[in-house]
Amino acid sequence: MSLVFNAKTYTADQFGVDAVGYIGAAKTLSVKDDLQLSRVIAKPTTVFSGVARTLAKLTRTLTLTGALTPTGQAIVTIGFSVPVGTASADIDALCNDMAAWLALASTKTHVKSQTISF
Repeated sequence: MSLVFNAKTYTADQFGVDAVGYIGAAKTLSVKDDLQLSRVIAKPTTVFSGVARTLAKLTRTLTLTGALTPTGQAIVTIGFSVPVGTASADIDALCNDMAAWLALASTKTHVKSQTISF
């Protein structure tokens, strides 16, 4: 199975019990272009239904300018922790709100300049 976003295709390459690793077109022996999707299944108790966790991690080798090394790894992780029983519409709203935040110019400033107060 492949995932396509931003005109980039990531193809499933590694399969684990609760994780799948995908590789992008730029992947080589020395260049990373990896996407990993993983999950932690909810563990209910007698008094709580538990939370389901998912994680998406994108790792990419980048060429650096003005640095001590010519290349470096950029890593982006997005994790969700959702209580069992959460309505589908509430999950959609969480995803939509996070996607909207990621698209903001403020987010780019947050990453580039480590600004945390706007």
